[in-house]
Amino acid sequence: MCLIFTCGEHTFRKEVEGYEGLTCRCHNCGNYAGNVIKSNPWFTFCFIPVVPLSFHGYQDIKCRVCNFEQPLEGRPDVQAMRRGAGGNNMPMQNQPPPQHGGPPPGWGQQGPPQGQAPMRYG
Repeated sequence: MCLIFTCGEHTFRKEVEGYEGLTCRCHNCGNYAGNVIKSNPWFTFCFIPVVPLSFHGYQDIKCRVCNFEQPLEGRPDVQAMRRGAGGNNMPMQNQPPPQHGGPPPGWGQQGPPQGQAPMRYG
């Protein structure tokens, strides 16, 4: 008689309470694709979770683009954006106030190009 058993590890993940829907910048790739998640690793026997490998879990920022994970304790900028912490859940950026009456930002002094034919497809 031959019995085959499989052992392994599975990690259950969920969003951390207070950080739901929060998106922050990844320090690895620079994209705004980081989410705050809590990871709970478990030892599995025959694909059934048996023993938790961590009782409290890990709170990390995980990037959806490059899968880089960084501990939440190392990111005070994200901790300041927590819901109910007085922030507006938006990263603060140093941008000049909008100019009224002038060309849109990024065009410099000349403004948008004039007299070009519209693009044609096909």
